[in-house]
Amino acid sequence: MSASTEVTPLIPPMRWLLYVAAFLVFLAGLVLFVFPLQTNEFFAWTVNPPMTAVFLGAAYWASAGLEMTGARSESWHSARLAVWPVFIFTTLTLGVTLVHIDRFHLSPGTAPTAQIATWAWLAIYALVPVAMLVISRMQLRSQHPAPVFRTAGRPVLPPVLRLLLAGIAGVLLLYGVALLAVPVLAAAWWPWPLSELTGRAIGAWLVGLGWAAAQGQFSRDLRTVRPVALTSVAFVILQAIALLRYGGVLTWPSAPAIGFVTVLLAIGVAGGWALSLSRSGVTRAGTVGL
Repeated sequence: MSASTEVTPLIPPMRWLLYVAAFLVFLAGLVLFVFPLQTNEFFAWTVNPPMTAVFLGAAYWASAGLEMTGARSESWHSARLAVWPVFIFTTLTLGVTLVHIDRFHLSPGTAPTAQIATWAWLAIYALVPVAMLVISRMQLRSQHPAPVFRTAGRPVLPPVLRLLLAGIAGVLLLYGVALLAVPVLAAAWWPWPLSELTGRAIGAWLVGLGWAAAQGQFSRDLRTVRPVALTSVAFVILQAIALLRYGGVLTWPSAPAIGFVTVLLAIGVAGGWALSLSRSGVTRAGTVGL
C-alpha cells in the first residue's frame, strides 16, 4: 500500500556538505582514473600498479554520484543512504592514512603538487567526518516535516533483490574488514598485487560500499534506493573501463580474478534492477501528486 508520509526534509548545511564532498571525490577520481601513472606528482601517495589507481579512481567517481544524488534528495530519509556510507569510508580512510603516514608525500623531496595534494588530503579526511557528525546531529534535531511518497509497512524491494543485496553487502563488508585488519593475508585473494596501504585503502572502500548495499535492502521508499542504485551502476561501468585499460595485470583465470568479475556483475545486476524500480517509484509519486 502506498501513502504520503511526513518525513524531515534535508537541511541546507547537509545538502551543501554533500555537494562539497561530491566535488572533492570527483577531483580525487580525476587524478586516479585519468592520470594513474602520475600519482607520484599529483596525488597524496604513489599508487602502484596503475590498475589499483584506476580501481580507486572508479570508486571515487562512483561515490561522487552517490553524494550528488544524496544532496539533491528531497528528504533526510533518502539522503542518509549517502551520508552514512560516506561517513564510514572517510573515518576508515583517516585511520588508514594515520597508520601509513610515512607513505604519504610529506617529505621535501617530493613534487610540490604532491605535497599540496597530501596536505589537502589530510585536511579533508580530518574535517569531513567531524562535519558529518555535527551536521547529522543538526539534521536529526530538525523538526520540519514534509510529505514524501512512501510505501509503508515493509521493505519495498523484491525478496530476490534484497537477498542479492544482502549477499553483496556480506562479501564486501567481510572482505573489506579483512583487508583493513590483515592486508597482507587478505591480499592473497585479490586478483592483482596490493601493498598494505593499497589493500587497506581498497578495504575502506569495500566497507563503505557494503554498508550502502546493506542499507538499501531495507528501504521502504522506492526513491531512497536511487542514490545507491546509481552508484552501483556507475561503479560497475567505470570498473569495466578500468579492466579494459589495465586488466592484463589480473591473474587470469585464477579464482580471485573470477570472483572479482562475478562480484562486479552481481553489483551491476542489483544496481540496474534497483534503479529501474526507483524510476517507477518516482513516476508513481509524480502521478499521486497530480
